[in-house]
Amino acid sequence: MSTENEGTAVPPAPSAPPVPVDTPAAPAPTASTPSGTAAPSTTSGSGSSSGSAAATPSGPEASAGGSEGASGPAPEQAPRDAVPGSAPAGPPAAAPHVPDPYAHTTGAHAPGSPAPGSHASGAHAAAPASVAASGGAWPPPPPPAVPSYAQDGGSGWGTSWTAEQPSAPKPSGRRRGGLVAAVLAAALVAGGVGGGIGFWAADRNEDSGTDSTTVAASEAPADLKREPGSVADIASKALPSVVTLEAQSGSGEGGTGTGFVYDQQGHILTNNHVVASAAEGGKLSATFSNGKKYDAEVVGRAEGYDVAVIKLKNRPADLRPLPLADSDKVAVGDSTIAIGAPFGLSNTVTTGIVSAKNRPVTSSDGASNKSSYMSALQTDASINPGNSGGPLLDARGAVIGINSAIKPADSGGLGGGQSGSIGLGFAIPVNQAKNVAQQLIRTGQATYPVIGASVSLAEASKGAVISDRGASGSGPAVEPDGPADKAGLKSGDVITKLDDTVIDSGPTLIGQIWTHKPGDTVKITYERDGKERTVDVTLGARKGDS
Repeated sequence: MSTENEGTAVPPAPSAPPVPVDTPAAPAPTASTPSGTAAPSTTSGSGSSSGSAAATPSGPEASAGGSEGASGPAPEQAPRDAVPGSAPAGPPAAAPHVPDPYAHTTGAHAPGSPAPGSHASGAHAAAPASVAASGGAWPPPPPPAVPSYAQDGGSGWGTSWTAEQPSAPKPSGRRRGGLVAAVLAAALVAGGVGGGIGFWAADRNEDSGTDSTTVAASEAPADLKREPGSVADIASKALPSVVTLEAQSGSGEGGTGTGFVYDQQGHILTNNHVVASAAEGGKLSATFSNGKKYDAEVVGRAEGYDVAVIKLKNRPADLRPLPLADSDKVAVGDSTIAIGAPFGLSNTVTTGIVSAKNRPVTSSDGASNKSSYMSALQTDASINPGNSGGPLLDARGAVIGINSAIKPADSGGLGGGQSGSIGLGFAIPVNQAKNVAQQLIRTGQATYPVIGASVSLAEASKGAVISDRGASGSGPAVEPDGPADKAGLKSGDVITKLDDTVIDSGPTLIGQIWTHKPGDTVKITYERDGKERTVDVTLGARKGDS
């Protein structure tokens, strides 16, 4: 798993604009009111970050399975603490002392220097206490050097600003204060902590005081409400009913898969190939999304259907079974949500659509020479090794299938490991899985519908060919007095349709037959000697996987 960060770098924050100091005291009573405004802007970066099914189909006969760049107050620089105003034109009169609400001074300090602990843009130089009555007995101090940030080509923090020397003081009943460094720092820290973008303006009126306005994000992410029926809403309700399964054989080999709560008695529905390794003397555990782990045991499994039922030991009292939909009513294009533990990453949620229905898929658990066959729902929701046995949900959060297999890329996985999703995932329709689960819970084994004839499993395109010999390699391909025999089918017949479904191979025929129940009557279309014929066949039954 890799993590990749991307975002917009935060530009250096500009220094506060120069604030003129008060005009030195003079004999003539005059008042100066400096003015200046600044509006900082900040941007915040964003980052994003980005375990195993035993069966992977391999061909037409698919096999189962920011940095916060803004800082606080600007670095202290002597020129920024006081920017000189214009020298008085004539002998000035003493100005009445008006306290500056923006000055954050504590204690005494030298004239023309910032107060200890004061913010860079909030200090003012002190004026002399007295002035000689005639001829200017004291020489006025030379103006401070122009700060580096006010000169062309100057260096230092805030070089994009230029200092304007204020013109002669003008009487005014209203002042606008520049943005105080403390305010700037607070705005930047709030942006860094909250990740928002703010705006702060200060407007000071001598009569009414200081008013300020802030604009922030309307809602914090934690306060966002998810609409009913959204993916987030469905996932939050379904995740507590999905478990990550760990199966281990007696020899210590095993893997990870997924299952979901089937009923309140503690039964979990999953794939056979997920729990096959633990079926004979192995260990099996189920971990819920809240981290609680329970031991489990296999109740029954059907290799042909690739369905298994396990039961939790010491089950919790608050089990919530997932609702089951009618998979026959699913339509191509319907939304899907897959939940599982791809590559061991528990509680992973992905989305997609129903890409196709009745897709013939052949799979194997890898531990035996027996295959499973399904007429699957195809989805482009990302399904990977470890998703096997997990639920495929519809837009209401109801189960429409059990995720079972994928068609991987031919090149295999990264570094020669397991392959991942290329958007071709397959799920057992839940109607079939429910029927099998009920049998497994009741008797411990499943019953398969059959036509009583062996067909070739080789790839074909024209239909399912009835073999010359039985499945064991000996005996007749058509079981005497079986359903096919009673319907008049013979070796060499090519079955091209079952009801309205086109049959292109033996596995396709088996998968379609297994969507029915023993005793159902189906219409079979076949070819013999170049002629097409149709016959009704009542399906027989076979118990277990023998």
